[in-house]
Amino acid sequence: MTSQPTILAAEFPPSIQDFFPPSFAGGTDNPWFTKITLMLWIATAAVIIFFLVTYRNPQMVPTKRQWIAESIYGFGRNAIAKEMIGPEGVRFASYLTSLFCFIFAMNFFAILPFFQLSPNSHFAFPVLLAVISYLMFNYVGMRKHGVGKYLKMAMVPPAPWYILPLLVPIEFASTFLIRPFSLSVRLFANMFAGHMLLLVFTLGGFAMINANAWLAPVSVLSWLLTIALTFLEFLVICLQAYVFTVLTASYVQGALADGH
Repeated sequence: MTSQPTILAAEFPPSIQDFFPPSFAGGTDNPWFTKITLMLWIATAAVIIFFLVTYRNPQMVPTKRQWIAESIYGFGRNAIAKEMIGPEGVRFASYLTSLFCFIFAMNFFAILPFFQLSPNSHFAFPVLLAVISYLMFNYVGMRKHGVGKYLKMAMVPPAPWYILPLLVPIEFASTFLIRPFSLSVRLFANMFAGHMLLLVFTLGGFAMINANAWLAPVSVLSWLLTIALTFLEFLVICLQAYVFTVLTASYVQGALADGH
């Protein structure tokens, strides 16, 4: 008797619908309450609870949990905030560390059994994170320099006056349009592509062995590649959380800088 996964793999190849799980309530009731929503809640709760528990009773000689939490915060403060922004970056360390941990937790669902889908493969989530970072770096820049001076610094480069009509629109688009767009698209595209790649190799193995028994060795090879790609996807998960956070820090540094 053919197994259910084999039937599904043979009749329903990977498609865009894999990114839209049905509501837990069924039908049209509570259409928002899906696996994506559940993962978002779990990721948020996991980050908050982890830091609350590890710092509930801090000690001079840290426990293992406290050491892990301090190492994560130290990484966000020293390797990202201070490295990218400078000494002034310490005041942004909490936000940048939280951003890194939240994106990592959301991305990790892509390889977690029974979930195997990152909420960041939905464009809305990276867009929201990019908008928050976008508002923050523009706010700190305007607060430090004033609105007029900040806009001038962001859009008017030190160049001859006759070339400014060409450069000002480019600088405006780069700072206020392309930055949030590229920030969100990079995270979304990597998580979307990673999920589709794992689906293709996993379900492709079932499809081939169901189509012809002689393709069983190829199916096994496909599943072995799935395991290898899962480790690669874990590296992508870490890298994309780091890149998003580092770029946010670099935008903050640019907004605080005194020159263009």
